[in-house]
Amino acid sequence: MFIELTNTPRHYAWGSYDGIAAFTGHPASGEPEAELWFGTHPGSPSLTPRTFPSTNPGHETLRDWVAAEPEALLGSPDATELPILLKVLAARTPLSLQVHPSPEQAEQGYADEVARGIAVDAFSRSYKDPFPKPEIIVAVTEFEALGGFRPVAEVAAFAADLAALAPQPPSPALARLLDLLATPTDVEPIVDWLLSGEPDAVACVAEVIELAGSDAAGRTPSAATFGTVRELAGHYPGDPGVVIAALANRVTLQPGECLFADAGVLHAYLHGVGIELMTASDNVLRGGLTPKHIDTDELLRVLSFDQGPPAVLEPRRPADNVAVYAPPAGFTLTVIDLAAPTEHLGGGPAILLVERGPVTLAGADGSVTLMRGDAVFIPASERDVSVVGPGRVWLAGVGSTAD
Repeated sequence: MFIELTNTPRHYAWGSYDGIAAFTGHPASGEPEAELWFGTHPGSPSLTPRTFPSTNPGHETLRDWVAAEPEALLGSPDATELPILLKVLAARTPLSLQVHPSPEQAEQGYADEVARGIAVDAFSRSYKDPFPKPEIIVAVTEFEALGGFRPVAEVAAFAADLAALAPQPPSPALARLLDLLATPTDVEPIVDWLLSGEPDAVACVAEVIELAGSDAAGRTPSAATFGTVRELAGHYPGDPGVVIAALANRVTLQPGECLFADAGVLHAYLHGVGIELMTASDNVLRGGLTPKHIDTDELLRVLSFDQGPPAVLEPRRPADNVAVYAPPAGFTLTVIDLAAPTEHLGGGPAILLVERGPVTLAGADGSVTLMRGDAVFIPASERDVSVVGPGRVWLAGVGSTAD
């Protein structure tokens, strides 16, 4: 049996007006459409209008199915949630700088906020659940992102170019930043100060934005970094995250390239359409580019200040038409460009999303033909699923999936 999955896009302000519609082939709503979710997450559980073959158990959402039949769907009578969440993400403007906790940090943070009596929907709440939230995003279109802190040599080069642009003598606010940047191996005190809200930190952000907008900035070796500062300041004027972003790697993913945001890695998605897969958690610590709550102390506790290139994840290729993205995070995302032979997918639990169709999915009880934008849940009770047709499919699975 396969369970059809549908949902309504999330209308966040940063969403694209046409990115999700272009991917699914469905009409655009006219509102920003940021994310389309597939899973059991209570924030937007997938609707389940049909099954193949047809049954009528009265379950309106995938969450209802799991509650009623956990062993058939997830392989365990004690299971309560599908532990992964698949999204089509379409960013028109930049998302917040953010980081996600490790399993231990999530448990501790959640327990602490519960003990302090912070309401789960409170503005100051950071931990909505006790789970980690590692994630990957695979570009569908060209995709711009920030990921991790830049190598030491690049931070030092940016510091030198910023110092060259600064007036002489620099203002006390800018002098403080240049003094902190003089130790490019230690970005933690820079982040801490920029987020402090101190008058000099606020003034410094404004000065860096002004310098980044000068003609001279475009002639420095750090022209691209100053360009990022200008771009982000256009969306978040005066936000300290604009300067913090200058310390982060900017990466342009081409279609099929993947960025992995493990626990502790500072990241932000800037523009483009991608397929995102993560553990089903809401735990986000923000570090700027947002009007939302920033808990600086907790952010610094969770944030990794390791410096190096962005974590671009190379897929495993068991065949020329198959790419398997398997981060050390308990989930796997596979994209298959279907050729003439039948592809064997193994079994569930998994979510299958069609980017190009038609494709025919076959299991123990029969088959179904799916078109562009269609999605189905493959239960754990399905052990040997195959797919064939002139299309492309994405398969999100728990743990490992078949090659």
